[in-house]
Amino acid sequence: MNKRLWLLAMAGVTAWTLSGCAAMSAQPSIADTLASTPELSTLAQLVRQAGMTDALNGEGPFTVFAPSNEAFKAVPAKTMETLGKDPARLKAVLSFHVVPSRLPAAAITNGKLTSLDGSPLTTSRAGEFVTIEDALVTRADIAARNGVVHLVDRVLIPPKR
Repeated sequence: MNKRLWLLAMAGVTAWTLSGCAAMSAQPSIADTLASTPELSTLAQLVRQAGMTDALNGEGPFTVFAPSNEAFKAVPAKTMETLGKDPARLKAVLSFHVVPSRLPAAAITNGKLTSLDGSPLTTSRAGEFVTIEDALVTRADIAARNGVVHLVDRVLIPPKR
């Protein structure tokens, strides 16, 4: 047995644990998941523009309520233009879609969550239907190494502070 494996064995790390870690790290990050999901290409571009890629590649865990490309098409062009010129405001809007914990859809109930920017988010559940603020989760539980992504049908706008 080589020294590294011996040290791991002494620390109680087994081959099963190591294979579980390898499988977990083989999963893409949230940022990579957004970039590789065709219906989230607009969000992936905006995450890069806002300088949030490193954060969403980070340890997490995060839950991202990810507006689809169709959701962004519904936002007035002037609003999108304004966000494109104001990286701080864009980051605030995108941070409003992120919760700093892993929250599978089955765990979402009627209540409140706190977004990454500290704002409250209202969640509702009616049978299989889950909403966050006024956005419907249209595709749930896209797993990532550092969290979970739920596609939503609307862009959430944070409250003004």
